[in-house]
Amino acid sequence: MLKAAATRGIIRTGVVGMLAGAIASVPLVLSLGHLASSVVLGAVIGTACAIATRRTPKAYADSLMAASALGVPLWGLISVIVFPVLSGQRLDWSPEGVRAHFPALVAWILYGALLGLLTQAAGDLAEHVLGPAAREVAPVSSPRKRIVILGGGFAGMKTAECLEQVLRTNASALITLISETNALLFTPMLAEVAGSTLEPSHISTPLRSSLHRTEFIRGRVDTIDLENRKVIITSDSSTGALVVPYDQLVLALGSVSNYFGMANVEELAFDFKSLVDAISIRNRVIEMFERADREANVAERAGLLGFVIAGGGFAGVELAGALNDFARGILADYPNLNPNDLNIVLVHSRDRILPELSESLARYAQEKMEARGVKFRLNTRLRDARPGVVVVSDGEICAQTLVWTAGTAPNPLLKSQPFECDKRGAIKVDFTLAVPGHPGVWALGDCAAVIDSGTGKPCPPTAQFAIREAVTVAKNVAAQLRGKRLRNFHFDSLGALCVVGHQTACAELSVPFVRNKSVRFSGLLAWLMWRGIYLSKLPGVERKVRVLMDWTIELFFPRDIVQTIDLQQRRN
Repeated sequence: MLKAAATRGIIRTGVVGMLAGAIASVPLVLSLGHLASSVVLGAVIGTACAIATRRTPKAYADSLMAASALGVPLWGLISVIVFPVLSGQRLDWSPEGVRAHFPALVAWILYGALLGLLTQAAGDLAEHVLGPAAREVAPVSSPRKRIVILGGGFAGMKTAECLEQVLRTNASALITLISETNALLFTPMLAEVAGSTLEPSHISTPLRSSLHRTEFIRGRVDTIDLENRKVIITSDSSTGALVVPYDQLVLALGSVSNYFGMANVEELAFDFKSLVDAISIRNRVIEMFERADREANVAERAGLLGFVIAGGGFAGVELAGALNDFARGILADYPNLNPNDLNIVLVHSRDRILPELSESLARYAQEKMEARGVKFRLNTRLRDARPGVVVVSDGEICAQTLVWTAGTAPNPLLKSQPFECDKRGAIKVDFTLAVPGHPGVWALGDCAAVIDSGTGKPCPPTAQFAIREAVTVAKNVAAQLRGKRLRNFHFDSLGALCVVGHQTACAELSVPFVRNKSVRFSGLLAWLMWRGIYLSKLPGVERKVRVLMDWTIELFFPRDIVQTIDLQQRRN
């Protein structure tokens, strides 16, 4: 009976989405022409969105912003790629070719806005008239069970969010999230904070206000007592450490920078993992410009304007592009400085950057960045660092600033536990993401060595996979509480996007239902899709609006060069 009710609820949601999508397709009809195909396309997308997303009653602003942002990737996929291919036209992803599709972009954004509003309104109306849609619910178990999640990153927060949903009627299940910070950092936009494009607080979402049923504890985990099933949290209180018992434990502790034993590099380099790191890097750039502006010695000035980024993955490349745009953009405020003195160098141990993308896209990214002034030292390893000097395998680089993005390791807390780990120190888990030999313990994200059950290959430690792993963990925890069968984890990557500078990005998106096939594109289109996709994924309508405002201000005003923290507390 419950399954039949749940099926009726899904059908009702699908019908609401279909009607809303058909009505919202008016801008598509006016822009694309074809009446029937535009209405059908709008209805299909509306149905899929309604079923795939979780609707919050009366959340009109959030629905409007999320669906509007979704219009950008839909435009890129359908109007720029699918329609030209079906009509036999040659794909033109040059800036001029993309601009020719601008009217369609406006139509898709309007369609998304209407779809969000109409779906929300129709869903609220249906709930008011017909009552709440029935869903399959979890039976309430009599003994109280406490689920403790360690870590407030993508993996931890998504696990808590999904547990709230799958256990929404189970009052005996208590969910607790423990994190050292009280906010989720949206790391895909971290480079834009370092590049002074976005305000720091605009990419952080408070955990307390995002999780409605979860108990949140801010603190640092000192010990995990597996035998007695307790977590001990360091406390400054006179009452001593806080002890939190658990029945189910989810480890989503993330990772820390790994300097591979290079003590000088660890002491002198900036990390690039937290909001404080991004703010410190931004202020460091400004501080070096201020010092260089009053430095008469040419050699000293060159060192002050030297910036080295170690690591050619997504984080290093995006940071190098953002810092290059920022540094060259603020040169106008420092008339005493010569642009030729600015030296931004990316050091990478492999023969090409962005190993996560295809060779052609990596080559495109490097060429674009080199044309804008970024220098590359490939097949080069960082060996050491001294004040003002970065030592690499083929020489030395004169630079006062070094940023490390070249290596990470799982949270060191795991070393004190009797878990079986891989060579990185990540916890080995089975296909269900449970930790073998420790009933009721699960691990995911950067701190876990996850093997895809479908491909048998290791899963990369990225947010895209961590979020999907969190869904599997939440459902398996709920299934274990109910005594039901666990599911294995499997996920096919949706692709990857990387911003390499102002209005320039490269992307490789997987073709749905066709494994090992992808669509590659670059330039302005990829940049627009990057912004549209990540804006839609940014939690909370307030954050979406703030980021949109920042991006709009960036179009008309120069970058801000106000230092927001005292650099003397961080680096000299």
